Amino acid sequence: MSTSSAKVKDNPLMDMIVNVLIPVIVLSKCSKEGEKLWQLGPYVAMGVALAVPLIYGIWHFVKNKKVNIFSAVGVGNVLLTGLITIYLYSTDDPETRKLAPYLFGIKEAIQPLILGALFLFTHKTKTPLFNAFVYNESVFDQKRINKAVSESNKEPALSELLWSSTKLFFGSFCLSAVLNLGLAYYFMHDLDATSENWKELYNEDVGRITGWGYLVIGGPLIIVGGFILYRMVSGLKELTGLETDEIMQAR
Repeated sequence: MSTSSAKVKDNPLMDMIVNVLIPVIVLSKCSKEGEKLWQLGPYVAMGVALAVPLIYGIWHFVKNKKVNIFSAVGVGNVLLTGLITIYLYSTDDPETRKLAPYLFGIKEAIQPLILGALFLFTHKTKTPLFNAFVYNESVFDQKRINKAVSESNKEPALSELLWSSTKLFFGSFCLSAVLNLGLAYYFMHDLDATSENWKELYNEDVGRITGWGYLVIGGPLIIVGGFILYRMVSGLKELTGLETDEIMQAR
């Protein structure tokens, strides 16, 4: 079997199941202690919820022999969740436990900020992240576009269009960070730090934040991404004099 055939292709549905659906179900339904098979208790439930995406991320890396930026950030997110949980589980002090919404809010805000920053930092490199996810050869006919831009000496204008679009994309990540901060506080602000089943309640809140967090990140990205795509097409048509079907790759 060739190396390329052994690689695991990115599967958004599988990523969603492993990184969101399974942890949410485990944290929400398995955190109670009891005699039933699925009643794992807060410690085991949290361990399973963290281990599944972590193992999947490591397996994906070993199979592909390369780092997927989004997977790497996801693994980092899992590790941060684990560290925060260990810190909070290890104390019986209610005042320390009351820090949970703030710690989780900061953690949830860091993830989109890191992703957004990568779009900015890679802009001047040979492989800008924006080009990989938006302005890529599978969507845009870059050869035709570059030829038309070169003939009209509008390379600086094209560079400015790409840079301004990259900044807009970064802005959507900043919006996600703010929303994630608010989301964590919304779900955890009334968590009873003196409750006997505090760990169980904490796990359930983490599950809610995990599930809603992906929607909060994805929503702005989809909306802003659609606007950026429209803006890119309009800007490229103006720069090149080409029509939409000439700018976009044939499907």
